[in-house]
Amino acid sequence: MSHPNIAHQVRLEYQGQDLEKKQDGEETPTQVEHADSSLEEPFLITLNDSEKPTSLPTSRKWAAVIVISSAGLCVATASSMAAFTEDAVASQFHVSREVSILAISLCIEGLGLGPLFIAPMSEMFGRNAVYRVSYTLFFAFNFAVAFAPSIAVYLIFRFVTGFCGSAFLSVAGGSVSDMFTDQTVANPMAFYTMCPFIGPVLGPLISGFINQNLDWRWTYYILIIWTFAEMVALFFVVPETYVPVLLQYKAKRVRRETGDKRYYAPIEREERNLLLAIATSCSRPFQLLVTDRMALLLDIWSALVLGILYLTFEAFPIIFMSVRGFNEQMTGLTFIGIGLGMLFGICTQPYFNRLYARTASQNGGLVPPETRLIMGEWGAIVVPIGLFWIAFTTYKHVHWIAPILGSIPFGMGIYFVFTSTFTYLVTAYRPIAASAMAANSAMRSSFAAAFPLFAGAMYRRLGTVGATALLAGLMCVFAPLP
Repeated sequence: MSHPNIAHQVRLEYQGQDLEKKQDGEETPTQVEHADSSLEEPFLITLNDSEKPTSLPTSRKWAAVIVISSAGLCVATASSMAAFTEDAVASQFHVSREVSILAISLCIEGLGLGPLFIAPMSEMFGRNAVYRVSYTLFFAFNFAVAFAPSIAVYLIFRFVTGFCGSAFLSVAGGSVSDMFTDQTVANPMAFYTMCPFIGPVLGPLISGFINQNLDWRWTYYILIIWTFAEMVALFFVVPETYVPVLLQYKAKRVRRETGDKRYYAPIEREERNLLLAIATSCSRPFQLLVTDRMALLLDIWSALVLGILYLTFEAFPIIFMSVRGFNEQMTGLTFIGIGLGMLFGICTQPYFNRLYARTASQNGGLVPPETRLIMGEWGAIVVPIGLFWIAFTTYKHVHWIAPILGSIPFGMGIYFVFTSTFTYLVTAYRPIAASAMAANSAMRSSFAAAFPLFAGAMYRRLGTVGATALLAGLMCVFAPLP
């Protein structure tokens, strides 16, 4: 392809003007093929509308969202699959049950710390590079967990796998935002939000059946098979969506096809230091928490909800195994109530979409970020209702279905809380959305890592009614936040 044809296809800026606006007959730098390029200004590459991620076919965008979300589902499921391995691990490695619970806490801590280091890499190397490298490492290090010869190796690599898999709980939100506009982002963001948070519910369900019938290591053998399938899909289905990196790809292609080295993308002229970027990524989220009360309060609120969700992995075995005599796979099935609640929550999304559309029509086509918190107001009500319901139906003489039914509004509230919070953070803090999500992830993971560690002691001291009612009371205190 000749040099003028390429120049006609790409939008170029030359000395602050668009070359496409040059009048006929006026000589442009693209027509002087043998001129001394050192005497001329470089050509800035930009994307045509058809080349932007938002212009991808809807089917292609949704295929990418499904793969990214299911990869996040796999990572989140892995974090909680250790719930029913604790007794077997404690027995084999001769440690206390509290030490074996660290398999959940350390994995969650890895999920929380990972985005602080991984998010800057996505802004330097693109989304796909991060996805492929992190998921390949997640796949590889799960072998070390499955074949761990000691408790130290087991726990260390549980943290490492959480760290590697964390890209899908932080960077993935950026991919969804890249491909969809503010007006169309609600449904894909809701789908993405549901998958990582239904994962912790799915983990005990799968793990219960495995550990009731097989050795605890089969929990991780099956996880490795699932991870491999997701890794293949990531390589073949998910496109690059980060615009600065797409511009870099285009600039390289144009230079190769034209032989003109003056074409460049903005990212190629920026002074980029990975260590400085990581340092900024580690400090900016905490700076946001210190200086922005809205972000701090919403992050505490969502962190408390996730902490309670992970606490149920220790509480439900007490409620259903110790009190009612369920076995492991039956106890795993009791988490279906929370999962059903999340599914019922996503069924309400069309209502909220219509609400957002009406709001947009009243605001010149824009949806104010605070509108996203209306869903959170629903969550602030149904979460404590569900917890109080569970609390006062844990008596042995009450039918076992009652606390499971109570977990349905709890699960629905979880969906409302996280969907509203995530969508608000992505839209309200769009220029620093990665930092806003990293701050939220770090706080959520800290709570989720800590809560299972004191769950046993709390339930032994307060009983199933008192401990669960205490959690419901905490959620009532935080209900006004949204």
